[in-house]
Amino acid sequence: MIEVSGLTKRYGSLEAVHDLSFEVLPGSVTGFLGANGSGKSTTMRMIMGLDFPSAGQARIGGRAYRDLRWPLREVGALLETRAFHPGRRAEQHLLALAASNGIPRRRVSEVLGMVGLADAARRRAGKFSLGMAQRLGIASALLGDPGVLILDEPVNGLDPEGIRWIRTLLRSLAAEGRTIFVSSHLISEMALTADRLIVIGQGRLLAQTTVAELSARAPSLEEAFFFLTAGSAEYITGEARTS
Repeated sequence: MIEVSGLTKRYGSLEAVHDLSFEVLPGSVTGFLGANGSGKSTTMRMIMGLDFPSAGQARIGGRAYRDLRWPLREVGALLETRAFHPGRRAEQHLLALAASNGIPRRRVSEVLGMVGLADAARRRAGKFSLGMAQRLGIASALLGDPGVLILDEPVNGLDPEGIRWIRTLLRSLAAEGRTIFVSSHLISEMALTADRLIVIGQGRLLAQTTVAELSARAPSLEEAFFFLTAGSAEYITGEARTS
């Protein structure tokens, strides 16, 4: 479970995230929706302890990320597509991560197979396409078999087959009781992947809802999202057009 309470981040006079509070529950895929620049990545970085909040706090299983003894075994994250040394082979990158958290070497082969990179294990990661780099990042997130996954725009760079694959993977992991938190600015993809939605705009919480509930507020999920992010009074009061 992820708990965010009063989370705020200021950069000088710019407030990137404002008093954000929400929960991400186990057993479902929670989509984190918002336009580019809405504060999604900043929020995820604060949850992972990479950015220090100006106010508020984020907890994973009741603890700050920095207090986790074996973080990769508890939380898997993909926040940057190419978070690896370009000169390292894919297998070497994962072996180094595994050694840092006491993860058995055999798990490296397992996750490379899971993400479709078994044949590329000994290729240098710096030569990977964007889609392959995304798959390696997902392998890194899965390495410790964690109960919580935090993925920032994981479908970027994936082809249609890859998008279907990660959609199926996330839903199967959620069905095992894991907490899955995935950001996107693509409402159509979240409609097919997520069960629950957290929607933000300009760093502020706009809604905690389900895909079904948001869809019921307008003729399409895209239109409901537009009403919500535009601050439509008609939508907020439940009077959005339904036909």
